[in-house]
Amino acid sequence: MQKLIENVSAALDVDAELAKISIGHVLAFLEKELPDGAITEFLNKVAGAREIIDAASQPAAANASPLGSLLSGGLMGLATKLNAAGLDMGQIHKLGREIFGYAETIVGKEKVDEIARSIPGLSQFL
Repeated sequence: MQKLIENVSAALDVDAELAKISIGHVLAFLEKELPDGAITEFLNKVAGAREIIDAASQPAAANASPLGSLLSGGLMGLATKLNAAGLDMGQIHKLGREIFGYAETIVGKEKVDEIARSIPGLSQFL
């Protein structure tokens, strides 16, 4: 997981803490939307993945806003959380590419494609 945090930090030009929280938001979203299958396999194989999800779920890390409460579902909700954390849309796209590129090295391209196909609109972030 440390390698992913470093890659995201460098790609997005953000500090490691923001990278970690951003990864946590994405992984939490994927786990919620796809409770079984390839994402579970990925989370089980990557040491520290569950801890990052937990850290991103903490109130201080969640960066809740009134708009975020209204738009808390789906990809829009995820984008709202990431934006509230300090990422712009360009960085959010890079974040998706970094996470899914890393996931390919863990569970393979086929399973990453399965994840992407399972959530409408997700492929635009890969």
